[in-house]
Amino acid sequence: MAASLFTGVANAEVKTITDVIGREVEVDLPAKRIVLGMYYEDFMAVGTAAAYDNVVGISKDVWAGWVPANWAMHVAARPSLDQIPDVGEVEAQNFSIEKVLSLKPDLVVLADWQYQGLGLDVDHIEEAGIPVIVVDYNAQTLERHLASTRLFGEITGQTERAEEIAAFYETALNDVAARVAKAGGPKPKVYVEFGNKGPAEHSFTYGKNMWGAMATAAGGDNIAAPFVEWWGPINPEQVLSAKPDAIFIAGRENNKSETALPMGQQVDAAEARAKLSAFAGRPGWSDLPAIKNGKLFGVYQGASRTLSDFAMVQFISKQLYPEAFADVDPVANYLGYYEKYLPVKPAGTFAISAAEG
Repeated sequence: MAASLFTGVANAEVKTITDVIGREVEVDLPAKRIVLGMYYEDFMAVGTAAAYDNVVGISKDVWAGWVPANWAMHVAARPSLDQIPDVGEVEAQNFSIEKVLSLKPDLVVLADWQYQGLGLDVDHIEEAGIPVIVVDYNAQTLERHLASTRLFGEITGQTERAEEIAAFYETALNDVAARVAKAGGPKPKVYVEFGNKGPAEHSFTYGKNMWGAMATAAGGDNIAAPFVEWWGPINPEQVLSAKPDAIFIAGRENNKSETALPMGQQVDAAEARAKLSAFAGRPGWSDLPAIKNGKLFGVYQGASRTLSDFAMVQFISKQLYPEAFADVDPVANYLGYYEKYLPVKPAGTFAISAAEG
């Protein structure tokens, strides 16, 4: 009894909670057998590493496949992660309802995009008496980030820690907004692209969510917003005619293209800068204000759709309003977040300028 007073985890209790898409779900909390679809670091930051003692299944490719260096870093710190059964991946259309049911979870947690992608298959899970909770960091809205964090607090019994992290995130975003408002003036035009295809082929840009929403939160005028709802390519001529003042290319560790932008865990800064600089050689880009003024930057794709993305918002803002953010070190803040809330220490290249070095 005495030990339980210091765990920070509440006793089991059936609660009705509302998820991020407004569904009221009755759940026995804190959950003891969880299938977790995404947002693995956010779940760990809120619930602590011990929360994975209660995870019986994951959509493994979303972590190990999308950000393998990040996955390897966590497995090195907690080898048992690699033993958690894989339930498949929604986008790859191999998510197995049968596998989920065989694990006998008392809760399934899905990202909003996973819930939407599974459609009527979710009914099979709920018909088996297993509640499904929807969370969402992909929208990159303050409202959904905070709501998802508090839901993780409810699920893991770490409500106080969830409130602390939610307050931390909200304070960081409000500080960005206040600095941008104080700086005033017209909003710089921003273009963001996923650099997974390299300079020769234009890849996805972002409209209302992910990097598009982050660029807007950072005080930028996202040139893709009128043309792209969520994510997708736009005509290269549109980029040229919009004349962006700053360009951000998002990169990751596991690229199929040799010319793609590498960013993230264990990525060498010199290699990242060299491949980032190659994007400036695209036809017509030399005439863009962003390229003329040395405003071509690389950012880490893995630092979107997560609580640590506040640091990427800070980085974008600092490039758009350098004087207003002169005392802000976004990369140090990114690493500081890990030091405070997660059991691993990233090392690599997470935000960079092509003009440096």
